[in-house]
Amino acid sequence: MGLISNGTTIFDNGAMASGFGGDLIFISSATASSSASIEFSLGSYKEYKFFFVNIHPQTDDVSFDFNLSTDGGSNYNVTKTTTSFYSYHDEAGTDTALAYGSAYDLAQSTADKKILSLIGNGSDECAVGTFQIFNSSSTTYAKHFISRGNVYNRADYSNEWYIAGYANTTLALTNIKFQMSSGNIDDGKILMFGIN
Repeated sequence: MGLISNGTTIFDNGAMASGFGGDLIFISSATASSSASIEFSLGSYKEYKFFFVNIHPQTDDVSFDFNLSTDGGSNYNVTKTTTSFYSYHDEAGTDTALAYGSAYDLAQSTADKKILSLIGNGSDECAVGTFQIFNSSSTTYAKHFISRGNVYNRADYSNEWYIAGYANTTLALTNIKFQMSSGNIDDGKILMFGIN
């Protein structure tokens, strides 16, 4: 097995691919340029994995959020229940924590879900991470997701975020949208892969 790009093997490493449980197939990417949001269509892969690269907000102290659609992107309002925890360490080396983030959780809410929070908008500040969603086309089960990422915090901290939850719908998910909690995505790239 190997990494696949548009049906052509670009990287072959059986040990690495076996860790994914299938081939990682490149589907698409989007580069932000003062973008209000970035949207992707979902299909029938058993798993989708998104990579966030240097997500830089226009507005200081914001979160990078997502929501889901079951109607082709007309509405992004799928009910979600989530859990969150984070760690942080400041540049001075004087303040650290590992904590459950109840303030970042949703309980049967259609609101946008924060996946990377407290992002600064300084010229060198940004966020990176991954997001996975499983069995999005199922019409039987809820759809689970997990996310992990790191943020250059607006107060000069390294913040690591762990998010998980499920979309509580038996309708197939058709689209996913990423956006900032306030202002636009000034710069950054999102890559979308499917996993067989």
